[in-house]
Amino acid sequence: MQRVERICVLGAGNMGHQIALCAALSGYKVECSDVKPEMLQKADQFADNYLKERVAKGKLAQEAARSARENISFTTDLKEAAADADLVIEAVLENLALKRDIFAQLDEICPPQTILATNSSYIVSSKIADATRRPEKVCNMHFFNPALVMKLVEVVKGPHTAEETAETVRAVAEKMGKIPVMLQKEIYGFLVNRIVTAIRTEALYLLDQGIASHQDIDTAVVNALGHPMGPFRLLDLVGIDLVYEIAMSRYRDTGDPAHKPSPYLVEKYVKGEWGRKAGRGFYEYPKE
Repeated sequence: MQRVERICVLGAGNMGHQIALCAALSGYKVECSDVKPEMLQKADQFADNYLKERVAKGKLAQEAARSARENISFTTDLKEAAADADLVIEAVLENLALKRDIFAQLDEICPPQTILATNSSYIVSSKIADATRRPEKVCNMHFFNPALVMKLVEVVKGPHTAEETAETVRAVAEKMGKIPVMLQKEIYGFLVNRIVTAIRTEALYLLDQGIASHQDIDTAVVNALGHPMGPFRLLDLVGIDLVYEIAMSRYRDTGDPAHKPSPYLVEKYVKGEWGRKAGRGFYEYPKE
């Protein structure tokens, strides 16, 4: 396996800055980069607040917090962030054209041995790898939200991905305190999202047909299946806008009416009721 000491996380949004902090807490030197200075400022402040809170709660030693803070830095300069990285984890918007452009830039900036991983939850790396001259160094490394809490990481090997690349990424995930699972083949949605999507699709169908309320469907799933939250609470947490965009992208790709988003989901999307971040989705979230 390759030796990984320096990691670049590209994208300082909710997923990106948490992945970066996970890596910093695990001893990696981390550069987190974003084109938006305001995103980096929020990410920097989040790192400060998170580490202080963990220390105050007795969850993290003061020395470990200090070391993690020294390990992480934020910059708008992609070249500065990625030029000496052993591993780049891309965590930008779910837009294929954007990801291909970024990977082409990274291919020019990074040393030949640098591994380029995408955190995409649906876009397989074979759609991105040929934008580089190192397809064998490209794979999916999919974290779950919130990345500081959720243990699972899906490592997905494309037909282009070298075994060494996949095993190196798996080892990095383990060092970050995660539980990696290896997908030997690419498939749309990977493991977890395929299962979650099947449950969500059926739950939305039951709601659209007027079989039961979203509250009762959530209650049934929590109390009969033992899930920590029902599919509608989960929709609100993930973001109804994100789920809608993913469904529309899938429908545009396949043309299959079965992949169209649910009428109820479309209604929520159009109204801007996107879940927790909007203060309202299937449930209401009063501002603190």
